[in-house]
Amino acid sequence: MSAVSIRARNLYKTFESNNKTVEVLKGIDLDIKKGDMLSIVGASGVGKSTLLHILGAIERPTSGNVFYDTEDLFLMDDKKLAGFRNRTIGFIFQFHHLLPEFNAIENTMMPALIRGIKKKDACIEAENILQKVGLKDRITHKPGELSGGEQQRVAIARALILKPEVILADEPTGNLDTKTGDSVQDLLINLNRELKITLVVVTHNNRLADKMPRRVSLLDGMIVSDVLS
Repeated sequence: MSAVSIRARNLYKTFESNNKTVEVLKGIDLDIKKGDMLSIVGASGVGKSTLLHILGAIERPTSGNVFYDTEDLFLMDDKKLAGFRNRTIGFIFQFHHLLPEFNAIENTMMPALIRGIKKKDACIEAENILQKVGLKDRITHKPGELSGGEQQRVAIARALILKPEVILADEPTGNLDTKTGDSVQDLLINLNRELKITLVVVTHNNRLADKMPRRVSLLDGMIVSDVLS
């Protein structure tokens, strides 16, 4: 693999709740190389999703730094940070967040249209990606006409349309039955191998975690193990 593309250093995240300070992350250090594929695991409430959101610049840490190559993300203002996310990172969540009034190809196009790409060009790219994720015969169907697995595949296609360097997935199989979940996880793994996209997955699904070559375990807001399988 090439040099480290993501470096988290001494990340802390606290929240105020009922006049109490709750420490969610307590000094996280994590290096992720270009093309890495890793899972972040741990019980509910240990800070997995918070860490993922900070790595993806959705949330700012209370203190600490996240570097993409040499760029310190949180020195950017919110506008520049939003542009960085749009250019660099694709997000996949447990709940697909598809817009129900739009069909699969229209949902997939959304990030490209936000970027300012011409509608015709965005449509061609969306169709290509939907074919890649196995939905070539479903591109004109709206979310309500798709199965749960198909909806998640549209969400993956949407995450891929701008050819991001990094995919961050938060419980991408959490809402799916075992068979469908296996299909989605195999798709993600194959995309990492084929496209060399860095893939970071937060999951409770041991079947998914076991298929990934690296597992980072969190406990009480700290990394307690970081192992290669």
